[in-house]
Amino acid sequence: MLSRLSIRDIVLIEKLDIDFLPGLSVLTGETGAGKSILLDALSLALGARGDASLVRHGAAQGQVIAVFDVPRNHPARALLAENDIEDDGDIILRRVQTGDGRTRVFVNDQPSSV
Repeated sequence: MLSRLSIRDIVLIEKLDIDFLPGLSVLTGETGAGKSILLDALSLALGARGDASLVRHGAAQGQVIAVFDVPRNHPARALLAENDIEDDGDIILRRVQTGDGRTRVFVNDQPSSV
């Protein structure tokens, strides 16, 4: 389950931290309120193609962090072990997109590939 989403310097968002509670979460708002930006940021953290246009105007880079609360017996834990990635509880996906188009990916603060 997604438990936290942190966005820094992505499109129009300078800084945003959202904590999700167990149960149903709904994103609502008027047209142009930023719902799509939130979903695009989450997609970036999950491996969607990124590009320099995602970085907020005036910022050198943008960053998205998605924190997942995953049960101990979930298959994702086995993937962490197979790839020698530390497993200290939550699974943390971090994606950094630079203004020149480069991107870096981290899983539990360890460099990774998309």
